[in-house]
Amino acid sequence: MGRGFAPLGLDEVERAELTSLASRRSTAQALALRARIILACAEGEQSKIVAARLAIDPETVSKWRRRFAERRLEGLWDEPRSGTPRTIEDARIEAVIVRTLETKPADATHWSSRGMARASGLSVSTVQRIWRAFGLQPHRLETFKLSTDPDFVAKVRDVVGLYVAPPERAIVLCVDEKSQIQALDRSQPMLPMRPGQVERRSHDYKRHGTTSLFAALDIATGRVIGKCYGRHRAKEFRKFLDQIEAAVPGDLDVHLVMDNYATHKTPLIRNWLAKRPRWHVHLTPTSSSWLNQVERFFALITERKIRRGIYRSVAALRAEITSFIEHHNAEPKPFRWTKSADDILSSIERFCAYNLPTNA
Repeated sequence: MGRGFAPLGLDEVERAELTSLASRRSTAQALALRARIILACAEGEQSKIVAARLAIDPETVSKWRRRFAERRLEGLWDEPRSGTPRTIEDARIEAVIVRTLETKPADATHWSSRGMARASGLSVSTVQRIWRAFGLQPHRLETFKLSTDPDFVAKVRDVVGLYVAPPERAIVLCVDEKSQIQALDRSQPMLPMRPGQVERRSHDYKRHGTTSLFAALDIATGRVIGKCYGRHRAKEFRKFLDQIEAAVPGDLDVHLVMDNYATHKTPLIRNWLAKRPRWHVHLTPTSSSWLNQVERFFALITERKIRRGIYRSVAALRAEITSFIEHHNAEPKPFRWTKSADDILSSIERFCAYNLPTNA
């Protein structure tokens, strides 16, 4: 007679969890096997039968059956292991962190793992583990710029208010220029992608001139009104405003979101806007291009079309830009704005409190 075991009596939650562990691809194989053992035992099969079906030792079945009976699902997980004792005391770890944060090497602007290893007497891998544990990345550098616009708060609330709650019987357009787009051709033919090799191009290039893209993004539909011009002066901007005027139905007000670029504030543009009472201008704060949604479209066209394109003339570049806008407008999707003005201002306040010195 085999050793007797009490019925496992799985409830619905335990059965569902065990089934998931046994079938999920990401489950560790040892854990999946334990789940299959318990599911088989819960059907009333003897340990030796379960062992034969799963091609394992009967003692293994008995072990996990007993562990599950005592501790249920928690009994299937491995016990924590002590691991190798630490050989580096806290004082040395603290010294590495302090030196990384508060000093610089004599011959560089930032620490490298090899340089810190030499200075601290630790191995390179140990320094890397310490940095990784405390989220230190001396080799990386990011940029930032805070707006000094005295009306920053009011402008943020104004523009974000348009995004979150657009006015009725109106269209909200985000307008800007992507200037000096270069028509670049490579000095040698591109090498296409193939298995085991990425697409390659020569590092040097030939310039064939530039163009500037004026674009207006409808935040409600995602459609873009775009036009390329040879220059980006007030004269070209006024022509682009004429194009927008012709494209927008006459019974809608036009709310224009744009920056403080000099081209947008000349007497020519001011007079043009003054003659059209249905047009309303909303200026973004200085150094805050991230607040203008058309910048997201510029990033999209740069990534998908301009950066890796090969253009042997300005006409070819303009044709590709026009084609991209047409394809975009065939199935437009608006960008989803998720941050309220209060969220943005609170985030900037936290950034300043955490990162900037008190005398900044």
